[in-house]
Amino acid sequence: MTTRIVTGIGLLALLFVALYFGGWVFSLLWVAAVCLAMYEEFHALSQTGVRPVAFPSWIALIIAVPGFLLLTELGGLLLLIFLTMLTMMTVSVVVIFRSGPKLEDLLMSLLPLFSIVVPGLCMLALVRVTPMAQQRTFLSLAFFVPVVGDSFAYFAGVRFGRVKLVPEVSPKKTVEGAAAGLIGSVLAAVGVYLLASAFSSNIIPFYHFLLLGFLGGIAGQIGDLFASIVKRYCRIKDFGHIFPGHGGMMDRLDSILFVAVQVYLYQAFL
Repeated sequence: MTTRIVTGIGLLALLFVALYFGGWVFSLLWVAAVCLAMYEEFHALSQTGVRPVAFPSWIALIIAVPGFLLLTELGGLLLLIFLTMLTMMTVSVVVIFRSGPKLEDLLMSLLPLFSIVVPGLCMLALVRVTPMAQQRTFLSLAFFVPVVGDSFAYFAGVRFGRVKLVPEVSPKKTVEGAAAGLIGSVLAAVGVYLLASAFSSNIIPFYHFLLLGFLGGIAGQIGDLFASIVKRYCRIKDFGHIFPGHGGMMDRLDSILFVAVQVYLYQAFL
């Protein structure tokens, strides 16, 4: 428990630094995290006996990152659609025309594209939000809503958890933990609102934070369960061991990636 808390404090400190500087500092740290998460997921999938084709997703990420940062909003979206389709077609061709083609190989090859690359680019797109106060607000929501929710769920589940949520997917998750996690996510959004309003008057109305906290809390828990079912398929406990007490990078980003998509879409249609 102590190791988990100490590691968590270190990760939070790094997150605060990235959010404070934003821009290229945040982008570089985030891209490094996404790359590590991609490596972990492809590695885990390859241990199951399937033969995932990884290079198209890596190429798509390498091309998309500068494109998202340099192109217009519409240009970045069109680039993402183009690269997604191109990656799907490339993976399909490679799997179909190699010896022993299997549908499972094709689907597992595309899993990191949709679970890491596309959500990762949604987070990166939030760096383009202006003014800076708005950017920090949305980035903070994308991180703290799932992180605080996960912490509430963990500690409440350990202390009060009785009713299993989905034992076939994640034996330790409970209904009580999930409810506490949702409360924690809403409180995190309220905390972001209070902090943002203390430093800037140019922020979205309060009810948006409540809604983003609630929706993000749900999205984050779905992301966590998604990662759990992938790990169960791969027969592993964690995606990696880079963070003592927390597992790998993908273990830390699973819920954040899902919330990043939700926050990006929400702010895009405000």
